[in-house]
Amino acid sequence: MVSKDNFDLVLIFLMIGGGMILPYLLLILGTTQGVVSHALKDTAYIKASPGVLGLEGQATEWVNLEFMSPNPSIDDWIGVFSPSNFSASLCPAENRITYPPLLCTAPIKYQFANYSSPGYIDSGIGFLQLKLINQRSDFSFALFSGGLLNPKLVAVSNKIAFANPKAPVYPRLAHGKLWNEMTVTWTSGYGIDEAEPFVEWGPLGGEQRRSPAGTLTFDRNSMCGAPARTVGWRDPGFIHTSLLKELWPDSKYTYKLGHRLFNDSYVWSRQYQFKASPFPGQNSVQRVIIFGDMGKDEADGSLVYNQYQPGALNTTKQIVRDLKEVDIVYHIGDLCYATGYISQWDQFTSQIEPIASTVPYMVASGNHERDWPGTGSFYGSLDSGGECGVPAQTMFYAPAENRAKFCIAHTEEDWREGTEQYEFIEHCLATVDRQKQPWLIFLAHRVLGYSSATFYADSGAFEEPMGKESLQKLWQKYKVDIAMYGHVHNYERTCPIYQNICTMNEKHHYKGTLNGTIHVVVGGGGAALADYTTLQTKWSVFKDHDYGFVKLTAFDHSNLLFEYKKSSDGNVYDSFRITRDYRDILACTVDSCPSMTLAS
Repeated sequence: MVSKDNFDLVLIFLMIGGGMILPYLLLILGTTQGVVSHALKDTAYIKASPGVLGLEGQATEWVNLEFMSPNPSIDDWIGVFSPSNFSASLCPAENRITYPPLLCTAPIKYQFANYSSPGYIDSGIGFLQLKLINQRSDFSFALFSGGLLNPKLVAVSNKIAFANPKAPVYPRLAHGKLWNEMTVTWTSGYGIDEAEPFVEWGPLGGEQRRSPAGTLTFDRNSMCGAPARTVGWRDPGFIHTSLLKELWPDSKYTYKLGHRLFNDSYVWSRQYQFKASPFPGQNSVQRVIIFGDMGKDEADGSLVYNQYQPGALNTTKQIVRDLKEVDIVYHIGDLCYATGYISQWDQFTSQIEPIASTVPYMVASGNHERDWPGTGSFYGSLDSGGECGVPAQTMFYAPAENRAKFCIAHTEEDWREGTEQYEFIEHCLATVDRQKQPWLIFLAHRVLGYSSATFYADSGAFEEPMGKESLQKLWQKYKVDIAMYGHVHNYERTCPIYQNICTMNEKHHYKGTLNGTIHVVVGGGGAALADYTTLQTKWSVFKDHDYGFVKLTAFDHSNLLFEYKKSSDGNVYDSFRITRDYRDILACTVDSCPSMTLAS
């Protein structure tokens, strides 16, 4: 459902046939640097080094590959597999979202053999550098011929692994249920039958304490369909969450992740730091980043399934660069686009770790997390790849009884008038104390307001069907300042608007009562860009067909700055201010106050 944060700035979000490797393979299980494992053809080989990664406790490291094929081809490629034992048999695609290479064990990622070795076609010898992250198991690398559509195994490397594959990694902060609570969620390879998880934390430079953590996971049977349930399945490890309570407002804290093994030894992460939230209504500067549809990309240039998020790394880098001026991040749906290839959740949490370990990283589910036929989603598409919301709800903590409902008006479930979600949205809007929390921002994944995207304009509605028809009277009644959406992969801002009519002509400095709601599409976090219609609308103020994100700065109870920044350079390309007093919030506008009669 929806709940509100205690901020001056309130935000509301709307194998098959898993065959064995052929028996003639010569299995040499050496892990020493330079040893060739699984010699499949004369003189063909692939070597990986170093053999042990993360010797200084790091969760990422570059790996060097040297390989040779006696019959090189332009479509030869190298796959990364973890665990190292994999099936190179072919498994037919079960639906339209199961993509090549159609191996019964999907590689974590892959790259063409001539990517960094242009002479490979002539010499048959190549070199490649790949960046690996700790994913709780060992790795091997396989050289294939036949391209992605007809892969044939040529050689398999020696096995390599991180010094401690089970180590705690990729912490994600989130707000707790109360204003003075913070949760820490992380991933490890330690189950509760092997170690006790906890967080050691305390004021910066002060006494440290320990808080226990709960542990969750999910299995293949939790998935709703292919590829998540079949070729894309990979064990997600264990997801731990600890609740840090009674934080002092605006104070800095340090923390580190710990596991006490049952032999009384300890495994630790490195130390991290965060700043606690201010007291509700406190007149202090708060800075919020908002975007949707980011996804992930590989820093080494390698390829993954569902690779269409070319802006993801730039968005991540720009937020990291500005992180000292950020208090919280809201990622409003379509998080990593794993779409059934479960290993990519590790890749995503690793990518955002510099952000999520430092400030609360709050998420909403989009169609690529939740939608699957016959599972209760409002849309019956295959967009989640069979995940049906399970990985997203497990990997990220949400402080609500129903984990899918925190800070979300869930657009993958029915929001129309008369539904439970509609009632919850209204309750949340109605209970905001605007004297303490003057800025009211509505967030959702799909566009429930206004967008000039071609796929919306072609329907004639410029929105999701039945989007604003149910909700605009709530936005108007409770004087929502800004409504923001993802799903459409571009940027667009409207005038303050109600019932398709602009309520103000000003574009950059709004003073006093808005008399309507400003609608913003901010779905250009990283996924392939969406086009605009050629139709001209009176309500569209600014468009940008590029990757970017929004930063809101609430200076105090009377001054709000909105900035749209491009991911390519971090510069501001659109902005406006809202300046007003509390009496402007109380003032009646069209349909915002109860009807009055002579009797009243």
